[in-house]
Amino acid sequence: MAHSDISRVFENLEKLKSECDRLQRECDLQKSALKKSHDELELEVARRTAEIQRLQERLQAENTYLKEELAGAHAYGEIIGESPSLKSIIERIDLVAPTGASVLVLGESGTGKELIAREIHKHSQLADRPLIKVNCATIPRELYESEFFGHIKGSFTGAISDRLGRFEAADGGTLFLDEVGEIPTGLQGKLLRVLQEGEFERVGEGRTRKVDVRIIAATNKNLAEEVNNGRFREDLYYRLNVFPIEIPPLRDHKEDIPLLAAHFIKVFSQRLNRPVPPLTAANLMDLNAHDWPGNVRELQNIIERALILSPHGRLRFDLPRINADIPPSFSSPNADPARPVESILTDSAVKALQKQNMLAALIQSGWKVYGRDGAAHRLGIKPTTLIERMRRLRIKRPG
Repeated sequence: MAHSDISRVFENLEKLKSECDRLQRECDLQKSALKKSHDELELEVARRTAEIQRLQERLQAENTYLKEELAGAHAYGEIIGESPSLKSIIERIDLVAPTGASVLVLGESGTGKELIAREIHKHSQLADRPLIKVNCATIPRELYESEFFGHIKGSFTGAISDRLGRFEAADGGTLFLDEVGEIPTGLQGKLLRVLQEGEFERVGEGRTRKVDVRIIAATNKNLAEEVNNGRFREDLYYRLNVFPIEIPPLRDHKEDIPLLAAHFIKVFSQRLNRPVPPLTAANLMDLNAHDWPGNVRELQNIIERALILSPHGRLRFDLPRINADIPPSFSSPNADPARPVESILTDSAVKALQKQNMLAALIQSGWKVYGRDGAAHRLGIKPTTLIERMRRLRIKRPG
């Protein structure tokens, strides 16, 4: 082979080697790019998998909590009544609902504090988000932190899996803390932190999580008095008491009883699959005569019981009686039946004495029949009984 041919072969080999090196470099670059893309893809898949898992956990938690509350979601139905105090509450709901501010609902047991919380949420910008309820009075002391903030598997005996707390389930929505005055003082600081900073940790986890939750709290306690007695943190009280709404007891707005009673009669008649019985004037007189220490919840229970006990359509309310029909002046628990009386009154004298006693009670009550300060309460009889006796004895208010 000629020298020139050998030179050309070497030149071609060099070119081939150079081309191979170039192709190898391109291949290495593409492999590096593919590896980088693969790593990024794996990271993205892991991120999205974690996000899907988080959303599934939250959806499951929301579904569980909402199912728990479904049975009691309409315990009182919609807000019903036309009294000035009730209209004032509705006005305050309209004012605060769109703002997102914390609300403290105050009132005796059975007045409908949860109903007010639901109405605030329903008229807020978070209406399409969950309303999660936690009853602070029913949580065992050792499980408060887990109930509020959740826990991870193995963090304590019985923690067999990760669990979302109520704050995390309510993220982006509203959390209703019922009976907030029952929260132990040891947990109040952690509650204050999540309200102020929006940060918390699950039990047994070092990772800090963030939430955005609107708080509506309710209590039948005087929290200001609890603060003075050292049973409730002052800073937490002011954090919750941004916009207070106080619900009056039913005895202070009895003018709403007819509407409430008619509503409950209709609801329970449908539930019991019975015709709706009439609500008579005598029924309303009996309902108005009662003081309702259990408030609207007691009214609801009384009406349901009356419908069960009145299958033929005539309502009879089983209301507790304070005293017997006999006026207290005519009997004494310490009286000795064997001891002779000094004199015996004729029937006409008894009626005259009864009329005189009744007139005294009416005058002292300002001729008011119903209520704690009414004549019927003073005499220890039903208002309906007093009205009947006034008719029989021809007692009329002067003028």
